[in-house]
Amino acid sequence: MSKNAVYYVSYKLKKGVSVPEFLLAAEKLNNEHISKQKGYISWQQLVDGDTWADVCTFETMEDLKNFENASREPSEIALAFYSFINLPSCKGHHFTVEKSYF
Repeated sequence: MSKNAVYYVSYKLKKGVSVPEFLLAAEKLNNEHISKQKGYISWQQLVDGDTWADVCTFETMEDLKNFENASREPSEIALAFYSFINLPSCKGHHFTVEKSYF
């Protein structure tokens, strides 16, 4: 049985950006693009002070890698989302879900 895959990326927003506008851009990106990708399960946005983290879960690592490869040429919706982020601050990792507790 395939294990779920998680993409975790932490980042900081650019100085002076509007958090409500950033969250609207994220919601639009999720609703119009990310949630329609094969194997998509969820996207959570976390915040601790000025550090944000996205946790995207896909059914398999193959689904996650296919999504990541397709994202190398971002759409206008994705570019609008990225415009809020201090891109050099991004640190991403791929994880395979070994065990879940609910």
